[in-house]
Amino acid sequence: MSQDTPRVAVVSGGTTGIGLAAAFRLLSAGHRVAVFSHGDASVIAAGAALAEAFEPERWLAKKVDLREPEAINSFFGEVGRVLGAPGILVCNAGISPKGLSADLTLEEWNDVLSVNLTGAMLCCRAVLPVMKEKGYGRVIFVGSLAGRTRPRIAGAAYATSKAALSGLSRALVSQYGPYGITSNVVAPGRILTPLTGSPQNNTNIDALARIPAGRLGSPDDVAGVIAFLASEDAGFVNGAIIDVNGGEFAPS
Repeated sequence: MSQDTPRVAVVSGGTTGIGLAAAFRLLSAGHRVAVFSHGDASVIAAGAALAEAFEPERWLAKKVDLREPEAINSFFGEVGRVLGAPGILVCNAGISPKGLSADLTLEEWNDVLSVNLTGAMLCCRAVLPVMKEKGYGRVIFVGSLAGRTRPRIAGAAYATSKAALSGLSRALVSQYGPYGITSNVVAPGRILTPLTGSPQNNTNIDALARIPAGRLGSPDDVAGVIAFLASEDAGFVNGAIIDVNGGEFAPS
């Protein structure tokens, strides 16, 4: 890839797993990066990892709950003051309670959609006006295999929320494509993160048997695709859904 103009990127759910790997990729590409999640311990750990690898003026790690709109607005205001106006947004945050649809409480359903879908929309709302003004933007949603085909592991609320991100992305393509802003979805399959647990657990062993590539994915497998979509080289990729699943799901 050609060298990009350094920009400011924000990664939700950016303190562990795919989000943290994406943050490292974007920082390594020369961007300034703000990450956030709602867990104190993960924010502290991510800050320590980023501090070891990058200059402190190039990154920001904060605790933010996507269920709190005012907290989101406050965070993006701080990003603007400390790092500058975001030109890249990676909506990666997600929660995933398991269980059958009939067992899911209304509170759990609303909680998942608040974080995975409404939270992503609120992040978009925070950055799109300035992206439009500047005539440049990259919005990348981290969806899921569960939002692309019949979910084998994920619960109903998670699968629904991740499928809905594709609709949100298409809406942004229509509304903001003329202003130099692209919107795309990356749909990971079974990726080894703190959320998915040990590769030796039964769920991961069963998943491995379905993957033609013969291995489970790593956060960096997904982060590489995110980094490309965030780059200037991806300016004509708009409205795409890119599957990163080792061949477990191969749509026509």
